[in-house]
Amino acid sequence: MVESTNACGIIAMKIPAFRVALIATASFLPLSLLLLIVFLVLYSWPAIQFNQFDFLWTNDWNLGNLYGNPVSVHGQQIMPGARYGIWFLVVGTIVSSVLAMLIAMPIAIGSAYFLSEGVRKSWAGPLSLFVDLLAAVPSVVYGLWGYALLVPLFGQTIFPFMVKTFSFVPFLNGSAGSGYGLLTAAFVLAVMIIPLISATLREAIQMTEPALKEAGLSLGLNRLEVFWHITLPKLKTVLIGVGILALGRALGETMAVLMVSGNALNYLPNNIYAPISTMAAFIASQLDSALQDPTNMAVEALSEIALVLLLITIVVNITARLMLWMERIR
Repeated sequence: MVESTNACGIIAMKIPAFRVALIATASFLPLSLLLLIVFLVLYSWPAIQFNQFDFLWTNDWNLGNLYGNPVSVHGQQIMPGARYGIWFLVVGTIVSSVLAMLIAMPIAIGSAYFLSEGVRKSWAGPLSLFVDLLAAVPSVVYGLWGYALLVPLFGQTIFPFMVKTFSFVPFLNGSAGSGYGLLTAAFVLAVMIIPLISATLREAIQMTEPALKEAGLSLGLNRLEVFWHITLPKLKTVLIGVGILALGRALGETMAVLMVSGNALNYLPNNIYAPISTMAAFIASQLDSALQDPTNMAVEALSEIALVLLLITIVVNITARLMLWMERIR
């Protein structure tokens, strides 16, 4: 009887400990995100006070005279002539990521269909492994590939041909540029996110009930029509979810974009061939110069860019959650 009582007491002691450990583990990621936001807000607070809302809506990034004497503006110490406006970064980040999604999504859906439905099983495994391995390639390798191959190819051949052929289409006319720019960056981003979308969608297609496909075939549809009219609509929530994951990676990509985008400063693209800058790539490229600012305002402004990028990513994910919720209640 005594042993039974002791055993029950031990179990009662273990259950709260397990519950606390489980709550702590489940709370780690949300708390990490919250702490990251708090840190960025506190660290960049002097820049937020100095820039106010002009930070988002102006194209005027200038570190000022780093060899001059600091001056006081809006109660903050900055270098003479320093101004921080990132509208060109917001535009470059969002447009390049959206364009990358427009390129990647049809290719990823097509490859997922091909690997799950359009090729014999003995070939599907090795080909799927090859596609999955593309997701493991470091981003700097994609950037070097884009720099060495795509930039010369696009700048000397593809872009001039597109300008000549589609001169009547807005944003496809004008100067073809040198190969560094929006479309090149979007293409490299698309290649990077295609494996993520394709692998997830391929697994979802394979898990679709065979009865649905057989019902479509019995109605006289071919396999492609079954996929387009039956399988793909059923996977709408999967498409939304993996699309948001891919968009999040595109928004935050740094090195690959830095190597092929052209690193434009205070410049909005007038066509898809024009050079751009994105927020993540700009932080990486400007950090060394910002560290030379004795007032530290430049580094704090870069931290404010990081905060804006994080908030954009959070808004994108919340939007995806709302879309999934609306889809469920229909």
